[in-house]
Amino acid sequence: MKNIKMLFAIVGLILVVSFSCGSDDSDKDMVPDDPNTDLPEVFSKFSEDLNIYVDGDFVVIETDDVPDHNSPYFGVGHQNYESYNGSNPDFHLNPNTIQEQSFVIRIPLNPAEAASKENTQLGAIGVAVNGVVIFNQYAGPDQPLTNEINSFDQYNGHPQQTGAYHYHLEPSYLTGNNGPSSLIGFLLDGFPVYGPEENNEVITNADLDAYHGHSHATEDFPSGIYHYHITSEDPYINGGQFYGEPGTATN
Repeated sequence: MKNIKMLFAIVGLILVVSFSCGSDDSDKDMVPDDPNTDLPEVFSKFSEDLNIYVDGDFVVIETDDVPDHNSPYFGVGHQNYESYNGSNPDFHLNPNTIQEQSFVIRIPLNPAEAASKENTQLGAIGVAVNGVVIFNQYAGPDQPLTNEINSFDQYNGHPQQTGAYHYHLEPSYLTGNNGPSSLIGFLLDGFPVYGPEENNEVITNADLDAYHGHSHATEDFPSGIYHYHITSEDPYINGGQFYGEPGTATN
């Protein structure tokens, strides 16, 4: 009898240990990987309202594209409405209002110069640190911004037909708050965009290459990187072609 009781005790102990070990392995398998583990530090400068993570060889930025500043394009009665108070005497509202979007921006985690340069497309070609998308220097296919520029609000943005707010020019809200040499955002090829000044000097088109950028160290990339600059003259942000291989922007 004593031997039988001892046998049951040993079997019970084995079962307890087995279930305990199995439970530990199961719990360990259920712990998800942190999607931001390999996210470069520079993306900490983006708004906390954005969802940003690494997916393979890409950084993914998910944004509703709603600006973090006031605008007449929110419409009278909206809490973020602000009548136009800029310096353009020819300003006029376009018929659109700001609407939430569902942009998913995928940019290369490790950008490199493209062997064959691609033209920028109409629509989003990048994203600013506040989540607003960046458009190129055209109002339409090869159409300059000559007339459309008069519909830009006091922060140099406006919405298109579906309500997607965007910048074609210097986002003055960002440079006014963060400084004229601050990081503005990234284009789809993964290369950063900086403001209109560098080392306390205004950047002109003559300081930049055909793609509207140059290479050297920046505060965010002390080892050096190719980067774009905003200027006050056409093409403003980009020279019409991506320096690197572009990712995608879907909405």
